[in-house]
Amino acid sequence: MIPRILACLIVIVAFVGCSTVPETGRRQVMLVSPSEEAQMGLSAFDQIKKEEKVSQDPAANAQVQRVGKRIAQSVGRDIPNARWEFVVFDSPQVNAFALPGGKVGVYTGLLKLAGSDDELAAVMGHEIAHVSSRHGAERTSQNYLISGGAALAQIGMEVQNVDPAKRTAIMSAYGIAANLGALLPYSRLHETEADRIGLRFAAGAGYDPRAAVSFWKKMAANGRNQGKPPVWMSTHPSDEQRIRNLEELAPKYMAIYEQARQKYQ
Repeated sequence: MIPRILACLIVIVAFVGCSTVPETGRRQVMLVSPSEEAQMGLSAFDQIKKEEKVSQDPAANAQVQRVGKRIAQSVGRDIPNARWEFVVFDSPQVNAFALPGGKVGVYTGLLKLAGSDDELAAVMGHEIAHVSSRHGAERTSQNYLISGGAALAQIGMEVQNVDPAKRTAIMSAYGIAANLGALLPYSRLHETEADRIGLRFAAGAGYDPRAAVSFWKKMAANGRNQGKPPVWMSTHPSDEQRIRNLEELAPKYMAIYEQARQKYQ
Protein backbone atom coordinates (compact mmCIF):
# COMPACT_ATOMS: atom_id res chain seq x y z
CA MET A 1 0.00 0.00 0.00
CA ILE A 2 2.70 2.54 0.97
CA PRO A 3 4.72 2.04 -2.27
CA ARG A 4 1.52 2.65 -4.25
CA ILE A 5 0.86 5.86 -2.37
CA LEU A 6 4.42 7.05 -2.95
CA ALA A 7 4.09 6.20 -6.65
CA CYS A 8 0.94 8.32 -6.85
CA LEU A 9 2.75 11.21 -5.17
CA ILE A 10 5.56 10.98 -7.70
CA VAL A 11 3.01 11.24 -10.52
CA ILE A 12 1.38 14.23 -8.82
CA VAL A 13 4.74 15.96 -8.36
CA ALA A 14 5.37 15.64 -12.09
CA PHE A 15 2.35 17.83 -12.78
CA VAL A 16 2.50 20.41 -9.98
CA GLY A 17 4.35 23.70 -9.96
CA CYS A 18 8.08 23.82 -9.46
CA SER A 19 10.62 26.53 -8.79
CA THR A 20 14.39 26.75 -8.54
CA VAL A 21 16.67 28.11 -5.81
CA PRO A 22 18.70 30.68 -7.80
CA GLU A 23 21.94 30.34 -5.81
CA THR A 24 22.12 26.53 -5.98
CA GLY A 25 19.98 25.52 -8.94
CA ARG A 26 18.04 23.01 -6.83
CA ARG A 27 14.53 22.31 -8.06
CA GLN A 28 11.66 22.59 -5.60
CA VAL A 29 8.07 21.42 -5.51
CA MET A 30 6.05 24.59 -5.01
CA LEU A 31 2.30 24.72 -4.42
CA VAL A 32 2.28 28.09 -2.62
CA SER A 33 2.39 31.40 -4.49
CA PRO A 34 4.85 34.13 -3.41
CA SER A 35 1.96 36.40 -2.40
CA GLU A 36 0.37 33.69 -0.23
CA GLU A 37 3.73 32.95 1.34
CA ALA A 38 4.39 36.62 2.10
CA GLN A 39 0.96 37.06 3.65
CA MET A 40 1.53 34.10 5.96
CA GLY A 41 4.86 35.59 7.01
CA LEU A 42 3.40 39.04 7.67
CA SER A 43 0.57 37.62 9.76
CA ALA A 44 2.93 35.44 11.78
CA PHE A 45 5.31 38.32 12.43
CA ASP A 46 2.52 40.62 13.59
CA GLN A 47 1.43 37.93 16.05
CA ILE A 48 4.98 37.41 17.34
CA LYS A 49 5.37 41.14 17.98
CA LYS A 50 2.20 41.04 20.08
CA GLU A 51 3.36 38.05 22.10
CA GLU A 52 7.07 38.82 22.55
CA LYS A 53 8.69 41.78 24.29
CA VAL A 54 10.37 44.10 21.78
CA SER A 55 13.75 45.33 23.00
CA GLN A 56 14.28 49.06 23.46
CA ASP A 57 18.06 48.71 23.78
CA PRO A 58 19.46 51.27 21.30
CA ALA A 59 22.79 49.48 20.83
CA ALA A 60 21.15 46.12 20.13
CA ASN A 61 18.67 47.65 17.71
CA ALA A 62 21.35 49.63 15.92
CA GLN A 63 23.48 46.51 15.45
CA VAL A 64 20.64 44.40 14.07
CA GLN A 65 19.48 47.20 11.76
CA ARG A 66 23.03 47.77 10.51
CA VAL A 67 23.78 44.12 9.79
CA GLY A 68 20.31 43.29 8.48
CA LYS A 69 20.14 46.09 5.94
CA ARG A 70 23.56 45.24 4.52
CA ILE A 71 22.65 41.58 4.13
CA ALA A 72 19.32 42.44 2.51
CA GLN A 73 21.23 44.48 -0.06
CA SER A 74 23.69 41.61 -0.54
CA VAL A 75 20.93 39.23 -1.66
CA GLY A 76 21.31 40.90 -5.05
CA ARG A 77 17.80 40.18 -6.26
CA ASP A 78 14.26 41.02 -5.30
CA ILE A 79 12.52 38.78 -2.80
CA PRO A 80 8.81 38.78 -3.75
CA ASN A 81 6.68 41.10 -1.62
CA ALA A 82 9.56 41.85 0.75
CA ARG A 83 9.07 44.75 3.13
CA TRP A 84 12.19 44.46 5.24
CA GLU A 85 11.82 44.84 8.98
CA PHE A 86 14.42 43.93 11.62
CA VAL A 87 13.22 43.60 15.21
CA VAL A 88 15.11 42.74 18.41
CA PHE A 89 13.16 40.70 20.95
CA ASP A 90 14.11 40.92 24.62
CA SER A 91 14.52 37.27 25.52
CA PRO A 92 17.36 34.98 26.68
CA GLN A 93 16.68 32.67 23.73
CA VAL A 94 19.79 32.12 21.65
CA ASN A 95 17.85 32.33 18.42
CA ALA A 96 16.90 34.35 15.37
CA PHE A 97 14.43 33.83 12.54
CA ALA A 98 13.26 35.28 9.24
CA LEU A 99 9.81 35.03 7.71
CA PRO A 100 8.50 35.51 4.17
CA GLY A 101 7.91 39.15 3.41
CA GLY A 102 11.32 40.19 4.74
CA LYS A 103 10.51 40.05 8.45
CA VAL A 104 13.51 39.24 10.66
CA GLY A 105 13.65 38.74 14.43
CA VAL A 106 16.74 38.46 16.62
CA TYR A 107 16.67 37.62 20.33
CA THR A 108 18.93 39.41 22.78
CA GLY A 109 20.22 36.03 23.98
CA LEU A 110 21.77 35.48 20.58
CA LEU A 111 23.29 38.96 20.52
CA LYS A 112 25.05 38.19 23.79
CA LEU A 113 26.57 35.04 22.34
CA ALA A 114 27.55 36.61 19.01
CA GLY A 115 30.72 38.53 19.76
CA SER A 116 30.78 40.67 16.62
CA ASP A 117 28.85 41.95 13.63
CA ASP A 118 30.56 39.22 11.61
CA GLU A 119 29.08 36.46 13.77
CA LEU A 120 25.67 38.10 13.81
CA ALA A 121 25.83 38.39 10.02
CA ALA A 122 26.44 34.64 9.73
CA VAL A 123 23.22 33.98 11.62
CA MET A 124 21.12 36.63 9.89
CA GLY A 125 22.47 35.60 6.50
CA HIS A 126 21.41 32.03 7.22
CA GLU A 127 17.90 33.06 8.26
CA ILE A 128 17.43 35.38 5.29
CA ALA A 129 18.64 32.58 3.00
CA HIS A 130 15.73 30.46 4.23
CA VAL A 131 13.38 33.21 3.02
CA SER A 132 15.13 33.90 -0.29
CA SER A 133 15.13 30.15 -1.03
CA ARG A 134 11.44 29.86 -0.12
CA HIS A 135 12.09 26.97 2.25
CA GLY A 136 8.92 27.64 4.24
CA ALA A 137 6.71 27.48 1.15
CA GLU A 138 8.51 24.32 0.05
CA ARG A 139 7.81 22.65 3.41
CA THR A 140 4.16 23.70 3.21
CA SER A 141 3.96 22.26 -0.32
CA GLN A 142 5.47 18.98 0.87
CA ASN A 143 2.91 18.80 3.67
CA TYR A 144 0.11 19.36 1.15
CA LEU A 145 1.39 16.46 -0.95
CA ILE A 146 1.77 14.16 2.03
CA SER A 147 -1.73 15.04 3.23
CA GLY A 148 -2.99 14.32 -0.27
CA GLY A 149 -1.27 10.96 -0.18
CA ALA A 150 -2.93 10.18 3.14
CA ALA A 151 -6.32 11.08 1.68
CA LEU A 152 -5.70 8.82 -1.32
CA ALA A 153 -4.76 5.98 1.01
CA GLN A 154 -7.90 6.43 3.09
CA ILE A 155 -10.10 6.42 -0.01
CA GLY A 156 -8.35 3.36 -1.40
CA MET A 157 -8.74 1.42 1.82
CA GLU A 158 -12.41 2.35 2.09
CA VAL A 159 -13.03 1.12 -1.46
CA GLN A 160 -11.23 -2.14 -0.66
CA ASN A 161 -12.99 -2.51 2.72
CA VAL A 162 -9.69 -2.84 4.55
CA ASP A 163 -10.02 -3.86 8.19
CA PRO A 164 -10.01 -0.74 10.50
CA ALA A 165 -7.09 -2.04 12.57
CA LYS A 166 -5.07 -2.60 9.40
CA ARG A 167 -6.01 0.88 8.17
CA THR A 168 -4.63 2.38 11.36
CA ALA A 169 -1.41 0.42 11.03
CA ILE A 170 -0.97 1.44 7.38
CA MET A 171 -1.57 5.12 8.08
CA SER A 172 0.81 5.03 11.01
CA ALA A 173 3.50 3.47 8.81
CA TYR A 174 2.80 6.03 6.10
CA GLY A 175 3.22 8.91 8.55
CA ILE A 176 6.53 7.52 9.85
CA ALA A 177 7.82 6.90 6.31
CA ALA A 178 6.85 10.41 5.17
CA ASN A 179 8.49 12.02 8.19
CA LEU A 180 11.74 10.04 8.21
CA GLY A 181 12.00 9.62 4.46
CA ALA A 182 11.01 13.08 3.24
CA LEU A 183 10.22 15.82 5.75
CA LEU A 184 13.23 15.45 8.05
CA PRO A 185 15.82 14.91 5.29
CA TYR A 186 14.52 17.96 3.43
CA SER A 187 14.60 20.01 6.63
CA ARG A 188 18.28 19.12 7.11
CA LEU A 189 18.93 19.90 3.44
CA HIS A 190 17.30 23.31 3.91
CA GLU A 191 19.58 24.05 6.86
CA THR A 192 22.70 23.12 4.91
CA GLU A 193 21.54 25.08 1.88
CA ALA A 194 20.81 28.13 4.04
CA ASP A 195 24.29 27.88 5.57
CA ARG A 196 25.84 27.94 2.11
CA ILE A 197 23.71 30.76 0.72
CA GLY A 198 23.83 32.69 3.99
CA LEU A 199 27.63 32.73 3.90
CA ARG A 200 27.42 34.19 0.42
CA PHE A 201 25.06 36.90 1.61
CA ALA A 202 27.20 37.73 4.66
CA ALA A 203 30.42 37.86 2.62
CA GLY A 204 28.74 40.04 0.00
CA ALA A 205 27.73 42.44 2.77
CA GLY A 206 31.37 42.79 3.85
CA TYR A 207 31.27 40.39 6.81
CA ASP A 208 33.92 37.73 7.35
CA PRO A 209 32.45 34.30 6.45
CA ARG A 210 34.90 32.59 8.81
CA ALA A 211 32.90 34.05 11.70
CA ALA A 212 30.22 31.43 11.06
CA VAL A 213 32.67 28.78 12.25
CA SER A 214 33.55 30.61 15.46
CA PHE A 215 29.88 31.26 16.19
CA TRP A 216 28.83 27.63 15.75
CA LYS A 217 31.70 26.46 17.90
CA LYS A 218 30.25 28.68 20.63
CA MET A 219 26.83 27.18 20.02
CA ALA A 220 28.24 23.65 20.30
CA ALA A 221 30.04 24.57 23.52
CA ASN A 222 26.76 25.96 24.82
CA GLY A 223 25.44 22.41 25.20
CA ARG A 224 22.95 22.51 22.33
CA ASN A 225 23.35 18.82 21.50
CA GLN A 226 22.54 17.57 25.00
CA GLY A 227 19.43 15.43 24.91
CA LYS A 228 18.94 15.90 21.15
CA PRO A 229 17.76 12.98 18.97
CA PRO A 230 20.13 11.31 16.48
CA VAL A 231 20.66 13.25 13.26
CA TRP A 232 18.36 11.00 11.20
CA MET A 233 15.49 11.95 13.51
CA SER A 234 16.37 15.65 13.64
CA THR A 235 15.33 18.70 11.64
CA HIS A 236 18.92 20.02 11.74
CA PRO A 237 22.35 18.57 11.05
CA SER A 238 24.51 18.14 14.11
CA ASP A 239 26.66 21.06 15.24
CA GLU A 240 29.74 19.01 14.34
CA GLN A 241 28.49 18.43 10.80
CA ARG A 242 27.60 22.07 10.42
CA ILE A 243 31.00 23.27 11.65
CA ARG A 244 32.83 20.94 9.26
CA ASN A 245 30.71 22.15 6.37
CA LEU A 246 31.24 25.81 7.25
CA GLU A 247 34.99 25.29 7.58
CA GLU A 248 35.02 23.99 4.01
CA LEU A 249 32.73 26.71 2.65
CA ALA A 250 34.15 29.84 4.29
CA PRO A 251 37.41 30.01 2.28
CA LYS A 252 35.40 29.92 -0.96
CA TYR A 253 33.77 33.27 -0.08
CA MET A 254 36.87 35.13 1.09
CA ALA A 255 37.38 36.87 -2.25
CA ILE A 256 33.79 38.15 -2.20
CA TYR A 257 34.28 39.32 1.39
CA GLU A 258 37.56 41.13 0.66
CA GLN A 259 36.01 42.96 -2.25
CA ALA A 260 32.79 43.85 -0.43
CA ARG A 261 34.35 45.09 2.81
CA GLN A 262 36.21 47.84 0.94
CA LYS A 263 32.82 49.36 0.16
CA TYR A 264 31.96 49.63 3.86
CA GLN A 265 35.29 50.88 5.23
